[in-house]
Amino acid sequence: MSAGTEAGRSGVLRSLTAIALTALLAGLGAAAAAQAPRPAALKIGIIGTGHIGGTLARLWVASGHEVLMSSRHPDELRGLAQHLGPRAHVGTPREAAMFGEVVLISVPYGAEPQIGHDLRAELAGKIVLDTGNPYPQRDGPMAVEARREGTGVTSARFLPGVRLVRAFNAINWDDLASQAHRAGELYAIPLAGEDPQALAVAQQLVRDAGFEPVVVGPLSRAREFDVGTAVYTRLLTAHELRAALGLAAPPREK
Repeated sequence: MSAGTEAGRSGVLRSLTAIALTALLAGLGAAAAAQAPRPAALKIGIIGTGHIGGTLARLWVASGHEVLMSSRHPDELRGLAQHLGPRAHVGTPREAAMFGEVVLISVPYGAEPQIGHDLRAELAGKIVLDTGNPYPQRDGPMAVEARREGTGVTSARFLPGVRLVRAFNAINWDDLASQAHRAGELYAIPLAGEDPQALAVAQQLVRDAGFEPVVVGPLSRAREFDVGTAVYTRLLTAHELRAALGLAAPPREK
């Protein structure tokens, strides 16, 4: 056997070994990814299971969470709960507040003060996601003041003692339903809140619903995605939303 032939065979063997090693490492990486723990399932109480609340119930149940849906007419929700399966339940707003580790409040904005009063004890200390928007034609004069002051600080006054996050208020319900988990770059959901843990949970729930969370800042900055702003109900990616609001990209995107 010539030295050239031996060298050629050695080169082929080295190449085959490298290919096999690469395949093995890829397989191990895939196995590790498959075994990586996903965030624990949460119990979520939903107060107001209309278009937004009902859509989020579907998305969160599909991602493994357990929900208790409520409304003024809970019997009307039993068909939806049956359709969603054993992780979906129906009850009163008080039962939803008691059930949830996280509580979504998705009601006409004029109803928030009464909810904050009636369920103050049940909601105390809980992470609350608030989707409501003030419309004067529906909610009356309080909506005018809420728009002037900004919904973040207004909702915090209506819902004392909770760990409040403004979330899912700046997207139309049909877009929430149709654009979840879209192919390509996900659309963004702006968030505002004071409590770091509450914001972290809200971000995970946004991802579980099939969107990309963007933390805008404290509750005082929720006014930047209130009704009437340039980003309200616009479908924007996280990059586009940050650009529109003048937010710096997080370190991982630089």
